[in-house]
Amino acid sequence: MNWKEWRHITKLDPDKILGDGAIAEIAASGTDVLMLSGTLDVTPEKLADLYDQVRDSGLPVVVEPADPTGARFDGMDLVFVPTVFNAAHPMFVCGLHKEWVQHFPIDWNKVVGEAYVVLNPASSVGKLTHAKCDLAPEEVAAYAVVAEKYYRMPVFYIEYSGTYGNPAVTKAVSEVAEDIVVFYGGGINSGEKAAEMGQYADAIVVGNAVYDAGPAVLKDTVRAVR
Repeated sequence: MNWKEWRHITKLDPDKILGDGAIAEIAASGTDVLMLSGTLDVTPEKLADLYDQVRDSGLPVVVEPADPTGARFDGMDLVFVPTVFNAAHPMFVCGLHKEWVQHFPIDWNKVVGEAYVVLNPASSVGKLTHAKCDLAPEEVAAYAVVAEKYYRMPVFYIEYSGTYGNPAVTKAVSEVAEDIVVFYGGGINSGEKAAEMGQYADAIVVGNAVYDAGPAVLKDTVRAVR
């Protein structure tokens, strides 16, 4: 499994409910991977329940914990761990990560670091991290260079979380990114939006639309980035 070749990521929230038959429909959509991820009220029990639902989908399954101390390795193909570059508190940059390393066993062969820039102040992750979201495209691009050249992060994640973002931001990041893989997530609920962001990002992430519009929306977004 070469995660660097993914073009379409489906993000599923352990705190949300999928309808009957949804997993089979998601698996048939053409998406590359299932990412289990949520910001609020994600318990080990809810994560385990969601994993049990998707484990036989035939797709790679990865987890992206809001807090690295909540990472699960059992059964997961990879663990994507965010560090929020524009968080107002260092706890979300490296503090939680230090607690994770100090107190939990880690399978480093499965860990992929993500440099996050959160750009929706109304989102749960924006509120939780007190992220500075009023950033110009060139500022976000500068974060991407810092992430790649200074911190040597493998992923740069542009996160609008629940709202459709500014394509100029994703374009600016794409123009400076060399080896770092660019993910875009937020508000993609149509093929048109997927195509617009997909021309700049290496992979798009579709999450809320699966719950708001149903899994059928995935086929249009997958086709748009192939």
